[in-house]
Amino acid sequence: MKKIVFGLLALGLTTQVSAQIIKTEELSEVTVVATNYKYLNDVNSQEVASIPVQMLERKVASYDIKNSDFYQDDYDLYNITFFIPEGKILAAYDKDGKLIRTVERFKDINIPLAVKEAVLDRFPEWTISKDIYRVNYSDQKGSKKTYKLTLVNGDKTLKIKTDENGNFI
Repeated sequence: MKKIVFGLLALGLTTQVSAQIIKTEELSEVTVVATNYKYLNDVNSQEVASIPVQMLERKVASYDIKNSDFYQDDYDLYNITFFIPEGKILAAYDKDGKLIRTVERFKDINIPLAVKEAVLDRFPEWTISKDIYRVNYSDQKGSKKTYKLTLVNGDKTLKIKTDENGNFI
């Protein structure tokens, strides 16, 4: 008797499953435009930078100047400043929304391994107490990344400058 009840129950549930009608919808066409992809490719380094730096750089690359409140066709250049507690980016856009140049400054971020190793080789007894990461990006020239580091050894301090590869400037 139990087998019959379970068999009817299973048969009753399986007939409802096959009764479902699946609707197919055709979606509208989507066009993806990467206006400032060149900026992101040039600014991103081999190593993982600090997450706030990457997030702010992505925000700068994806900013749509044409949908902003102050956009007017009369102006050829728009300067927009992006702030976070770790740093800021001043970005210049043309009237079409293309990123022309940026000036970036961040404090106390993740330093690349090449820079850390160069400092350790040249100054073995010193430790890095503060760092400032600067990026100057231009559409024609690309990006120039520099690190200003404050080194401490006991009561002595030393300020140095390196590029992203650990070459001292």
